Amino acid sequence: MTASTEDLMTANLLEVFGQRDPALRRAAIERTYTEDVVFLDPDEVVEGYDALDAKAGRLLAGAPGFTFSPAGPIYANHDMGYLAWNLGPEGEAPVVRGFDTCFIRDGRIAKVYTLLLAD
Repeated sequence: MTASTEDLMTANLLEVFGQRDPALRRAAIERTYTEDVVFLDPDEVVEGYDALDAKAGRLLAGAPGFTFSPAGPIYANHDMGYLAWNLGPEGEAPVVRGFDTCFIRDGRIAKVYTLLLAD
C-alpha cells in the first residue's frame, strides 16, 4: 500500500523529527523516505537514512521539552507536499516556525527542503 502525500508529510514531521525514541524514529525513516533521501535546511545538506536520523536526533537533543506541531493544512501537488509547522514547549507559543516542502518518488519522500520563518 502506498502512503498518501498527507501521510508522508505527517510522518516526516511527527514520526521522524518529532520522535525522541531512536528505534521508533528509525523505523519511521525507513518506511517514509527513499534510501537516498536528501534533506536540505539553511545549515546543511544530509543524505541517506543514517545522516537523516542523526540530524533529527541532534535537533531533538538541542530542544528538550519542545514538540513539533502542524501549523496548518498539508498541501499536495502531484509529487510535492507542503506543511508549515511550529516548534516549542507543548501548549505554549512556538519558539521556531517553519515549513517543509517534500518531493516524493515511488511512494516515499526523496527530498526535503526545510525553511525557518523569521518573526
